[in-house]
Amino acid sequence: MKNELTQVDIDKIQQELDDRAKLRKKLIADVQTAREFGDLSENFEYKAAKWEKNRNESRIRYLNRVLQTADVVLADSKDDEVGLFDKVTVYYVDEDEEEVLQLVTTMRQNAMEGLISKASPVGAAIFGKKVGDRVTVHVSATVSYDVIIRAIEKGEDDASLDIRAY
Repeated sequence: MKNELTQVDIDKIQQELDDRAKLRKKLIADVQTAREFGDLSENFEYKAAKWEKNRNESRIRYLNRVLQTADVVLADSKDDEVGLFDKVTVYYVDEDEEEVLQLVTTMRQNAMEGLISKASPVGAAIFGKKVGDRVTVHVSATVSYDVIIRAIEKGEDDASLDIRAY
């Protein structure tokens, strides 16, 4: 799957990669120091240092893969349409409830905080729609629900939202 990222996303990922490359040297030194403590089968410091080094390497591989498969997108949209970084008030017809969601890129999504990816079912359904539009969100081949867009508050990619951990 390709990630659609803004230039801000790419800059944030590159900064994290730079930071992790610097951290790599320290973590390798920590493993070597812990190895000198003796019996590796009972050496917790060695196991912890290796775990932290491997975790860092895994994150570096992940971020490099994200960058290699990324499509750069612009965070622009018409004033009356739902676009990236806009806060959208949606009304769930079946639940008789409203919720405010912010449409973001895949690297900044966090559903618990109302940050919904443009690639998610609800994000894809409301992207490009206007206030008053009723759209069907298709969760799977057999599950769907309707939402009505009640309000759109235009947003911008101000770099205040962190990229997700994994």
